[in-house]
Amino acid sequence: MSTTDDHLRFFPYEEPYPNQREAMDRVDNALARGQDVLFEGAPGTGKTLSALVPALSHAREHDRTVVITTNVHQQMRQFVEDARAINAVEPIRATVFRGKSSMCHIDVDYQECQTLRDTTRSLVDDQADREQLEERMEQLTDDLRDDGDGSAAEARQAVAEELDALDDDIEEATNTCDYYYNNLTGDTDEFFSWLFDDVRTPDEVYEYAGSRGFCGYELLKEGMENVELVVCNYHHLLDPTIREQFFRWLDRDPDDVITVFDEAHNVEDAARDHASKSLTENTLDAALNELDETDDSRAEPAENVLRAFAEALRATYDDRLGYGERESVGENWTDVSIANDDRRDDLTLAFLDRYEGSGIRAECDLALQLGRSLDEDYEDAYKNGEATTRRECQTLQAAGFVSAWMDGGAELGQHPVVSVRRDAGTDEVYGRAELYTCIPREVTEELFGEVYASVLMSATLRPFDVTKDVLGLTDPATLAYGMEYPEENRRTYSVATPALFASERDDPATQETVASTLADAVRFTPGSTLLFFPSYGEAERYHELLAGDPELGTLLLDGSGQDTEQLRTRLVDSDDAALFTSLWGTLAEGVSFDDDDARTVAVVGVPYPRLSERMEAVQDAYDRAFADRSRDAGWEYAVEIPTIRKTRQALGRVIRSPDDFGVRLLLDKRYTSADMGKYSVRDAFPREEREELVDIGPEKLKFAMLNFYTDHDAYDGQPPEP
Repeated sequence: MSTTDDHLRFFPYEEPYPNQREAMDRVDNALARGQDVLFEGAPGTGKTLSALVPALSHAREHDRTVVITTNVHQQMRQFVEDARAINAVEPIRATVFRGKSSMCHIDVDYQECQTLRDTTRSLVDDQADREQLEERMEQLTDDLRDDGDGSAAEARQAVAEELDALDDDIEEATNTCDYYYNNLTGDTDEFFSWLFDDVRTPDEVYEYAGSRGFCGYELLKEGMENVELVVCNYHHLLDPTIREQFFRWLDRDPDDVITVFDEAHNVEDAARDHASKSLTENTLDAALNELDETDDSRAEPAENVLRAFAEALRATYDDRLGYGERESVGENWTDVSIANDDRRDDLTLAFLDRYEGSGIRAECDLALQLGRSLDEDYEDAYKNGEATTRRECQTLQAAGFVSAWMDGGAELGQHPVVSVRRDAGTDEVYGRAELYTCIPREVTEELFGEVYASVLMSATLRPFDVTKDVLGLTDPATLAYGMEYPEENRRTYSVATPALFASERDDPATQETVASTLADAVRFTPGSTLLFFPSYGEAERYHELLAGDPELGTLLLDGSGQDTEQLRTRLVDSDDAALFTSLWGTLAEGVSFDDDDARTVAVVGVPYPRLSERMEAVQDAYDRAFADRSRDAGWEYAVEIPTIRKTRQALGRVIRSPDDFGVRLLLDKRYTSADMGKYSVRDAFPREEREELVDIGPEKLKFAMLNFYTDHDAYDGQPPEP
């Protein structure tokens, strides 16, 4: 049997898609070498199985575990479906893992759960010890009755004293978890038999375990040893602390783990979020109150350094909020600029100006020592039943952050930020300090270096050299497969509408041209239409401009506060709806629109992200980190390439199978072959996608769409009149 045939036993369907067999072979070969893989494949072409099938085959042969992960909820459901299909043809041991908070039957936070676990386990251990001592007591009583041995009497007295002490401990063990207690004392064989009989979702585990009085989350952790496949969220791998625990639950060394990242173009931002650290003014105030209640010699230096930082934080954002700006602060965090080009940031300078003491580092160390001591006290109080909840040590959190701020705030890739928001309860404005991580490879390079191999897959990973640089990969294998579905089933038009520069978007003539072109696109689509804009504001603008046209059917508007799943359902259920949304929203990737669910998709403008200080910081960090790769690495790596990736993701929402057909539109002259100089973005697309772009004037689009859809007999009845 060949290697290919060997791993194909995990392939659950009759025949692979075009290129899928080759992709599986190439991934299999890379894994045999322990080599990472960057794998780009067009939407709907079977990337998941192309990676999963050879990964599972390799894992079984070499006693490794495959961890497949995504940050898109719909993809998690797809993983479960694929794993169940595999399990039906080749049984595998698989678990689907989710965070504790969504699976807790008593609704406590992570730290409190950890303490409840410890106290519950101690209770069970004490009860087991008590049973052994009772057996020993009975034996000694018999010995004493039989021969009146004095040594037996002394031993019996010692055991009785131990029993009394254990009884006191057992009686005082009030802060325990009944569900976890049942895990430790009950018969869980039936649960694990059920768990591995199929691939179970976290919701199914929650219900099944909960109905039997067990904690499904802890049983999942216990059952992860010797599994071949784990499905989980990004944070289980990207958070270094969680990852260490996660591998321990797997009972695996990192070198025995193969990671598969889906939607891997999102790893950059996700890693950046996991690496960033923050501290709110509320936590600082709570830490100061905690220290005020503490009778410890270390409290005074700890209070000295934390109070100076708290005062500096308040003074910094007060100075930055101009006339009327404080009143306009809302409930979402808003950044205020504190960075300087030639010296440390304004918060650090304000802190140094206010601080008076024996040394920031020395007093931070004392604060950390005291914080750890207080945290242990809170733990003991909860375990012993002296407190009904597990108190968190605010001093420990605050001191840890201030230490990190002073040590790392000036390092390359660490950008200091202050933000403000309004408390919904008190209506007061308060602040937050944050160390924003600009270069994600500081998180990902360690991960990819320690696991056996990783497969990163997406419809939009190219250019591969940029992905490799940004994530810190060493010599990965690269695979790229374009859309293999019949080319006659799709048209991709680059429409020469005016270039939607920010300065041009308010021009009435520009708006009229774009609105008219969008109206044509919606009217000549036999089915529903997806319209992606640079922002929700632009989506709302054109929704209003088209709302009065009765020929356009149902017009749906997405927004930051909308239920996107409800909107998606309304679009799918309609015969002729159009959805106006942002390219940076949740519907631009990871969501399939099959057949009439969406026949036409349009990206309006070149949707560069909103320019912000954070984005400028990322650009600056990339300029310095990758200066030897590109003359303009900051713009290219941080702005242009991510924007084109998002655009390509949006275009991929339609044409999801070989029989599907549709039209994809790019509305902006910068997408065309016209001479736009440095503003042109056409060359940022992969070559084969550029070759499919058909330039067209906005006035001719309706005729082109009419001809295409007529050729596919797509109209139900008479087609619309041009």
